[in-house]
Amino acid sequence: MPKKSAGLLLFRRHSQGEPLEVLLVHPGGPFWRKKDEGSWTIPKGEFTDDEDALTAAKREFQEETGGEPPAGDYLELKPIKQGSGKLVHAWAIEGNFEPERLQSNNFLTEWPPRSGQMQEFPEVDRAAWFTPDRARRMILAGQTPLIDQLLDLMSDKL
Repeated sequence: MPKKSAGLLLFRRHSQGEPLEVLLVHPGGPFWRKKDEGSWTIPKGEFTDDEDALTAAKREFQEETGGEPPAGDYLELKPIKQGSGKLVHAWAIEGNFEPERLQSNNFLTEWPPRSGQMQEFPEVDRAAWFTPDRARRMILAGQTPLIDQLLDLMSDKL
């Protein structure tokens, strides 16, 4: 059975005529340190069969950003399958987040590999707002359809 995760695609709009922006986060840890374009993601994490996916998405947003998930109407997006086979359930929600207030939880990993030394790293080391065109270049390729789904849903509201 493939792994599954749940996350939030936070978006904000400025004045009429300007493109909306989406919030993406950059994975922390040594593997992702020098990777940028094509490595960002929505704030998300794995959940179990006995857990509600939207509840998990809100929890993961808080754990990875340190911010409260916004109140409002969550727009369910169609689940997508990443190249790894992981199924991602996502919801779009309008809100705001100040990237400089990022406060991610941490994880332990052996680093350097096979050294026997455990080091702690943030799950997320950066957050930023991107226009949809820029987001398509920055996000993991398998998550690009989430951006497209949001734009389709918002096309009559822009």
